[in-house]
Amino acid sequence: MPDLLELTPDGLYCRQGDFHVDPWRRVPRAIVTHAHADHARPGCARYLCAAPGKLVLRERVGGGMPIDTLRFGESLTINGVRVSLHSSGHVLGAAQVRLEHAGVTWVVTGDYKTQADPTCAPFEHVEADVLITESTFGLPLYRWQDPAEIAAAINAWWRENQAAGRTSVILAYALGKAQRLAAMVDPSIGPIVGHGAVMKMVRAYRDSGVRLPSIDGVPPRARKVGNGRALVIAPPSVAGSRWLRLFGDVSVAMASGWMTIRGIRRRRGFDRGFVVSDHADFPGLLEVIEASRARRVLVTHGATEALARLLRERGLDAGTLPTRFMGEAVPDRRSAAADANADEAEPEDDDGADNDDRGHDRDDDGADDAESAP
Repeated sequence: MPDLLELTPDGLYCRQGDFHVDPWRRVPRAIVTHAHADHARPGCARYLCAAPGKLVLRERVGGGMPIDTLRFGESLTINGVRVSLHSSGHVLGAAQVRLEHAGVTWVVTGDYKTQADPTCAPFEHVEADVLITESTFGLPLYRWQDPAEIAAAINAWWRENQAAGRTSVILAYALGKAQRLAAMVDPSIGPIVGHGAVMKMVRAYRDSGVRLPSIDGVPPRARKVGNGRALVIAPPSVAGSRWLRLFGDVSVAMASGWMTIRGIRRRRGFDRGFVVSDHADFPGLLEVIEASRARRVLVTHGATEALARLLRERGLDAGTLPTRFMGEAVPDRRSAAADANADEAEPEDDDGADNDDRGHDRDDDGADDAESAP
């Protein structure tokens, strides 16, 4: 029996159903796991996504093209292939795609996280015969702390900056992580201010029914916004830009899973780094793969070969699946592997932050997560 999904120049294609999953190019019919730019390409003739993510996908791909939706767990049949969408816990509306045909089930996880997040639905375990899983942080050193501990560290940093008259600027992807950070911190400390790219997605989240604290946009021709009291959330693309001058004296932090790696942090000019990721850590990846009961696993995005090799050692039929898009880029790709190996012998700080943290992630349009990887 032929594979239910195959790689083509346009991306993952289901020949039996005549549709693509997260296509790389414009196609007639696209099933989209979520609205980050490395998964949702504009210009497709028709889209299918999970209902909670419709507005953020519309913000991403623009108006005009039809967007069909399914509730989580709901299914439909496309040319004999039964399709259902199940929460991946990555960002608002992010879904795993389950395909069933001729008694065989495939699941494409897209990007996912297993940590709790009040701004999106929790991860749902789905069983499959064949699992296509991301592996952005597929090395043993990536193990996330409790979000409450990270939130406490961010709040403390914000208060310290207030006491010194500095505005706190935290860099995070505009879709997903920015909203999650706003929901994590204590809004009683001071005003929360969002970059324009962040505010677009804040509006889409609110219009989708997600409750967020008060977040103000930056007024035109503003000077010294927040007077040293504000927490500013902005995409990584603003690092080192003149835009930051709007806030006077600032302390700039980066929120990313890559902040685990000391070598990456120290080579960048950020004052702090907070380990906040919208992807599963290494134990989370293994948990999801085991719970899927898949006999065959294809690994994509990130530390693919390392994870596939481990799975083969554990008796699974595992291989890698090439991808055209890398998602959340390793800040310094050339030395990331060496840094990761060195850090395995040097554990992360207890509070998930480091006063000498330096890190940077790619954000092509100021509105991407793309924490998917290397």
